[in-house]
Amino acid sequence: MLLVPLYEHPADRPEDWERLISSAGRLHSVVLNPDSGPGDAPDERFARVAERLREAGVPVLGYADTDYGRRPHAAVVQDLLRHRDWYGADGAFLDQAASAPELLAHYGRLAVAARAAGARTLVLNHGVHPHPGYAELADLLVTFEGPWDAYRDAGAVPSWTADHPARRFCHLVYAVPPGAPAAELAEARRAGVHCAVPGTGAHPWGTLPYALEATA
Repeated sequence: MLLVPLYEHPADRPEDWERLISSAGRLHSVVLNPDSGPGDAPDERFARVAERLREAGVPVLGYADTDYGRRPHAAVVQDLLRHRDWYGADGAFLDQAASAPELLAHYGRLAVAARAAGARTLVLNHGVHPHPGYAELADLLVTFEGPWDAYRDAGAVPSWTADHPARRFCHLVYAVPPGAPAAELAEARRAGVHCAVPGTGAHPWGTLPYALEATA
């Protein structure tokens, strides 16, 4: 299954959003990120694509940056409420999530707040394998985010991951060359959800995953 963080405005890349909506059956979820979060005011074009994704059965995850636990709880919750109220988001994608056990209580409170805000799907993007306690907080943990070269050479996954089904883990890989076996590696590393895109540089998540481009 594919978790797709498409950080492009629907007015700029309408064909990509149409591809997402038409590929609903292959999607785990889509991250909605109008402006490093919900932005300062509702955007009707994002609201429209979010509604169509939900109608197609795809969870819409509202993006909120947690700055590795440094961002105030109230600011993160405000983002989640705006995503719910403006875009009907029925899930939450908490980015830059801490991985150390010292912040488990902080993220536990965020998880409770996210559920209270209507998040039926909660994703924590650690980008690395966190302390195993985080698996009790979220539906999905992103345990790798980075370029293909680092993903290709990554070591074995921690043994504690075997205590959970593969659908609880996600790998997000960018700068992936054509034909690279990213999906096969994700499966071998017990990540049942993934996304592999060709995008590079400071904004790699402005491109669709190869798995959807191949269906064009």
